[in-house]
Amino acid sequence: MPLSPPRRPSPAVAVYALLLAAGCTTVGGSADRAAPARELSAAELRAAAVADGDLGAGYTVTVMTPGHGETGSGGGREVSDLPVCQPLLDAVTPAVAAGGATASPGPGDPYAETDLSVARAADPQGGVYGGLLGYRTGRAAQLQSELEKLFGPCSSFVSSAPPPPAEKSRKPVRTRHRLIRDDTPTPGGADAVTGFTLTSESGSVVLAQRAVVARVGPVLAVLTTVGVGAEPAPVPDERIVRQQVAKLRAAQAHG
Repeated sequence: MPLSPPRRPSPAVAVYALLLAAGCTTVGGSADRAAPARELSAAELRAAAVADGDLGAGYTVTVMTPGHGETGSGGGREVSDLPVCQPLLDAVTPAVAAGGATASPGPGDPYAETDLSVARAADPQGGVYGGLLGYRTGRAAQLQSELEKLFGPCSSFVSSAPPPPAEKSRKPVRTRHRLIRDDTPTPGGADAVTGFTLTSESGSVVLAQRAVVARVGPVLAVLTTVGVGAEPAPVPDERIVRQQVAKLRAAQAHG
C-alpha cells in the first residue's frame, strides 16, 4: 500500500507537535528574556503575516484560519517504533488531529496563530505553507531549543499503520522516516533559525516535507514546502522568509 497523496497540514500545527515530541511542557528561562520583544495580539499577528505587496510581482498570499487546508485520508493511526517521535508522526499523518492555538491555551501553548500559503507564478511547484505562532515571553526560545534535541533520536525511525478497511487481510503498512537538519542561514532580524527535512518512504513512494523555523522575539515563524517522489521538497523561498521575519520584527517594534 503506498503512502496517501500529499497532505497539506497546518504548518504551525505540524511543527508545534514536533516541538512537543521532546516532552517539554514547562516554561523556563530563555534567550527571549535577554532580549525581550513585544508580544503581538492575535489581530496584530494576523496583520504581520507577509502579504502580496511585501513580496512583489508574481507572488500570491492567502491567509487562512488555523487548521483550514488540512487534508488526509482519515486512515488508521501510524505508530512509531520510537515513542519520542510519535508526536512528530501524529503531526504529519491524517489520522490524528494535533493541537494548536485555542481560546483557552495552556501555559506553554501558543496564545495566537495565523496560517498562510504563498504561491509564485514562476515556480508553481514551490508553494510555501506558513504558520505564525505567538507565545508568551520565553516560550518560543525554549521550544526551539527542544526542537534542536530531536535530530539525534528521531534521525531515523519506522512506523506501522493498519491497512485500509477494504483490505483488512493485508499486513500493516511499514513506513521509514528520516529527520535531517538543513544548513539554513539566519535572516536579518531573526533571533535564531532551524531548518529540517522530514522524509517518509513506503515502498516506492516518497513524501518529503521541508521546514524553516525562524524565531522573532516571542513568535515562531514556520515556513514549509512539500516534495513527492523523486522531486525533493524545495528550499522555502528565501525572499518569503526574509520578508516575513522583517514584518514580524517591525510589528514588535511598534506600539
